[in-house]
Amino acid sequence: MTQLSESEGQAALTLARRTVEAAVRREPFDRGALPPIFNERRGVFVTLTEDGQLRGCIGLPYPIAPLGDAIVEAGASAALKDPRFPPVRPAELPLLRVEVTVLTLPTPIPGPAESRAEHVEVGRHGLIVRGQGTSGLLLPQVATEYGWTPTEFLDQTCNKAGLRTGCWRIPGVEVSLFEGQIFHE
Repeated sequence: MTQLSESEGQAALTLARRTVEAAVRREPFDRGALPPIFNERRGVFVTLTEDGQLRGCIGLPYPIAPLGDAIVEAGASAALKDPRFPPVRPAELPLLRVEVTVLTLPTPIPGPAESRAEHVEVGRHGLIVRGQGTSGLLLPQVATEYGWTPTEFLDQTCNKAGLRTGCWRIPGVEVSLFEGQIFHE
């Protein structure tokens, strides 16, 4: 999968920022012309922070929509629909920092469940844990921000899914890796 160039990454950030602002202000939005790579189906997350604290993070982990559409959906949702936070208010817009993470296709970790930690590279991989009717995802930058080991990263992704710590060692629980190209303001 082709990586975005720096200028395409800046276009992704601009699109996300404009989407967030239009959604919060309840204004019409025209995304304008975008480079051709924005027509490719990609997974993407838009993360909003305020004073270094998470303010919203929503995305589409799988490539189900063209990148441009996915950024618009994720940006508006991060601002208004993240269930962990109240909707962003217009007064907060100048305080927000926008980050866009474009994902590679998630792939299951091969081999026995108990050896999964050996395949996780902190700072490179993001994780999806799926099992028992639920799932959770943590982006690659999360483990780096918290200084987690691969085992801690797996445990925290289990917790994000609402599953018990260590669930990644159970053969019936699926754990997938992905990488993310990160652009931030």
